[in-house]
Amino acid sequence: MHHALQTHRWSIRHAYRQSRTFLVSLGLSLSLLSCGGVEPANEMAASVEDDNGQKKVLTTFTILADMAQTVAGDQLSVESITRIGAEIHGYEPVPSDIAKAQEADLILSNGMNLERWFEQFLGNLDDVPSVVLTEGIEPIAISQGPYGGKPNPHAWMSPQNALIYVENIRQAFVTLDPDNADTYNANAAAYSEQIQAIDTELQNDLSAVPEAQRYLVSCEGAFSYLARDYGLEEIYIWPINAKQQSTPRQLKAVIDQVNANDIPTVFCESTVSDESQREIAKATGANFGGSLYVDSLSTADGPVPTFLDLLEYDATLISDGLLNRAP
Repeated sequence: MHHALQTHRWSIRHAYRQSRTFLVSLGLSLSLLSCGGVEPANEMAASVEDDNGQKKVLTTFTILADMAQTVAGDQLSVESITRIGAEIHGYEPVPSDIAKAQEADLILSNGMNLERWFEQFLGNLDDVPSVVLTEGIEPIAISQGPYGGKPNPHAWMSPQNALIYVENIRQAFVTLDPDNADTYNANAAAYSEQIQAIDTELQNDLSAVPEAQRYLVSCEGAFSYLARDYGLEEIYIWPINAKQQSTPRQLKAVIDQVNANDIPTVFCESTVSDESQREIAKATGANFGGSLYVDSLSTADGPVPTFLDLLEYDATLISDGLLNRAP
């Protein structure tokens, strides 16, 4: 059954990648039609070679870059400041990041105190516009620690919030490049449909977990929005990734909760060390279910090269772990 489920999910991801290729092609087609028809082959090649003249968009991390590129199609050049696998909260920009950003036409950030380095980074730039993509999202407050009361910044982990991200990206691109508004509108609409389909898929997956087992134990409290949407109780070692982590008190608190609720599986995240969570698994007899993706995509040949892959991968890992299904 598990193999069939995984095969089904692979088919969904494959269909998404095919549709994403279609979106890029659609963007090109709309652009050509707006110019009065399809260009001859040699003229099309020339237009591709001229893509250095595209407007440049930077995002603060890879997930935003994937979302933005999907909406942009082939009309804009999109790149992430931070690299795949980077720890986003405490990232330390290098001079080349500032040089790259100074040449950008637009910078997209998450906000909600996710990129603690970004305000100072932006202050080093001259007249580069920026847009905060969580505008319009109702935040969930962090409940404890030095950031208690501040917004939990991981709002993209809710597909419903992701629709707001897409709309904010669409509006930003239409403002930046109104000549290609039709492309951005069409791509955003198609992408939103994909996200809504994934939301339904995740609801079905996670609803299979019995209510008594609906505990998501992770290293960072990065799953508040996902837990809210799908009826999970969130337990974590630290609320926000920081250099000083895993105090004995934090570990004991999680160990006590895992034991008290007989939680079968615990998880960590791909951008931090899983050593502490493995200690908890050993102390409680729970399984270590693996690393969830939150702050970064994987490489193209990894399990989550796109944002939609990330949502599906995490839901599979969580539901399999809580149902004690073998990977």
